[in-house]
Amino acid sequence: MGWTMTEVSSSDFSVVVYREDDAWDAEVLPAAFTEHLDSFIHALRQQPSIGGTMGLAAVGDDFFVAIRVLGSQVSVFLSDLTAAVDWPLARQVLDYLDIPLPDDEDLDQVLPVGDLSIFADLGVDEMELGALAGDLDLFPDEVLASIARRLGFGPAFERALDVAIGP
Repeated sequence: MGWTMTEVSSSDFSVVVYREDDAWDAEVLPAAFTEHLDSFIHALRQQPSIGGTMGLAAVGDDFFVAIRVLGSQVSVFLSDLTAAVDWPLARQVLDYLDIPLPDDEDLDQVLPVGDLSIFADLGVDEMELGALAGDLDLFPDEVLASIARRLGFGPAFERALDVAIGP
């Protein structure tokens, strides 16, 4: 596959979120998971959790990926399919979802793809997730922090984010 390797920047991060003893927790995963979807999913499968495990990753100021593993089911959401032109992780998400690379005419707009209902049962529906993903005034880490607050694990996510990229 003709992927280019990109340098992981200091703003790239990946976090695993899980419930334990009826409380949410979040831990930083190695930033390298922002380049390898299969490794990211594998790491999420390794974390036992009540009600499944979530993975949240942001790559630079460009996009984020949300993954939810519940038993054998894996749901994947990419905030902007146009990121696949430049970023290996986004390209791998499109391959996983069996979605072709965007055409040149699609590159001027933000187009979220994947499971828009990934968090619907937890309180963020398809419309809200789509609106958050398309908000060009927010950076990916800010969108993920907003989602985390809405889903009830904002403080745990913020602690993990402070470890990943600093306060």
